[in-house]
Amino acid sequence: MTDVTTADPGPRPPITLMTKLAYGFGSIAYGVKDNGFRVFLLLFYNQVVGLPADKVAVAIMLAMLIDCAIDPIIGQVSDTWRSKWGRRHPFMYASALPAAASFLLLWNPPMEWSHEALFWYLVAVAVLVRSFITLYEIPSSSLGAELTLDYDERTSLLGYRYFFAWWGGLTLIILMFLVFQKPAPGYPVGQLNPASYANWGYLAAVVMFVSIILSAMGTHKFIPWLRAPAARGSIGIFRHLKEMGQTLSNRSFVIITVVGLFAAIAQGISFSLAFYFSTYFWQLSPAGTAILTADAYISSAIALAAAPYLSRKAGKKAAGSILLMASVFIGFLPLILRVVGYFPDNGSPYLIPILFADGVIRGAFAITAAILITAMLTDVVEDAAVKTGRRSEGLFFAFTSLIQKAVSGVGVMVAGALLTIVSFPVGVKPADVDPEVVRDLAIVYMPCLMILYGVAVGILQAYGITRERHTENLRLLKLQAQVAEQAGSPRYP
Repeated sequence: MTDVTTADPGPRPPITLMTKLAYGFGSIAYGVKDNGFRVFLLLFYNQVVGLPADKVAVAIMLAMLIDCAIDPIIGQVSDTWRSKWGRRHPFMYASALPAAASFLLLWNPPMEWSHEALFWYLVAVAVLVRSFITLYEIPSSSLGAELTLDYDERTSLLGYRYFFAWWGGLTLIILMFLVFQKPAPGYPVGQLNPASYANWGYLAAVVMFVSIILSAMGTHKFIPWLRAPAARGSIGIFRHLKEMGQTLSNRSFVIITVVGLFAAIAQGISFSLAFYFSTYFWQLSPAGTAILTADAYISSAIALAAAPYLSRKAGKKAAGSILLMASVFIGFLPLILRVVGYFPDNGSPYLIPILFADGVIRGAFAITAAILITAMLTDVVEDAAVKTGRRSEGLFFAFTSLIQKAVSGVGVMVAGALLTIVSFPVGVKPADVDPEVVRDLAIVYMPCLMILYGVAVGILQAYGITRERHTENLRLLKLQAQVAEQAGSPRYP
């Protein structure tokens, strides 16, 4: 590690619109990866490659569990890294090419291999993809708490991050539906054409590489003003573990982590089955699915404006809790009405407009809630630093990522189990699936999500960092830094 300069860098650049755009733009890579995994991966390896659904679910979960061991390492190393490019940017630049290349391999598996070999191929490549994205995502996410200390401006920064993650990921999904999955000779159902996934993988890899590089370059000018850890020399593994334990035992962080645990399981179930519901429950064409997917363009734009406004007016916890549960209820309405027989039939001209409107409302509530709750995590940084004397943005985001990856894998496995419970067939056209099977899938799906999200919101009420407490934490850190500097042992606030 190259030593850092101690020269005064001068006035700090302001957080402008261009700063927010550059910071948020890098999340396109994560959005592409995340939506690819959640929307297409289970169906691709199950219905196209031919692996049984339960084996695909186990492979995805196993890959997540293996990847989880890497997250806290990257977080801790990033927090303590000293270089002329700071703590975060070296990892951001280094991740771009391997993340893109490994994602390309995921959608181009050796189709002639045996099921057992394909299972391990999926595990290995999924681990690579997730690990290299983590190498970018954790340092990049950590910048949100470093670029600004302001309670509401952090919410705004994260709003742009969510906005670009949704827009980037959705644009690639819509291109898949409208361009890559058009019916072709031998494949009247475009979703079952293996070439569509391979070609889409090439485009996705390029988009991921460009978004990471441009975001790193766009925030590069802030490096001299980002916080640098004090030089401590070499310390042992047990000292590292002790410090990590002190940091992660923060009460508010534990609460946010447990909330994220339950929410991630629910999201893993929801996203894994979303393509099944659009293809088999509503029997939509790729074009119809693309139209519904586009509702998140509107939802994320609404959330971008709504999150900082609600942060100022109602507080992050109150607004996030209400909106999260409202989004779950709104999302269930079409399924409930169809099950009880009060919803337009498949093929009705009213079907897509109603589902689109429902999706806009549900998405606006859900994305706004996610921005607010994630912004609550950034405020934990100063709360913990008051007690430990260390800023540990990377470790906090890494451990949260670890938990969510691990349990979202559980969500994918639960999704596979639900498909098995209702005896969902493999490799059949939507019109050939028994309507009772599809109905049963909706009936077992909804209670799972309601319970998981309900527990998450209940636990969230114990979170205690308000705007006033955050302001007091900043005051205490400034005072501690002044005392330490007078004693000849400077520490960064």
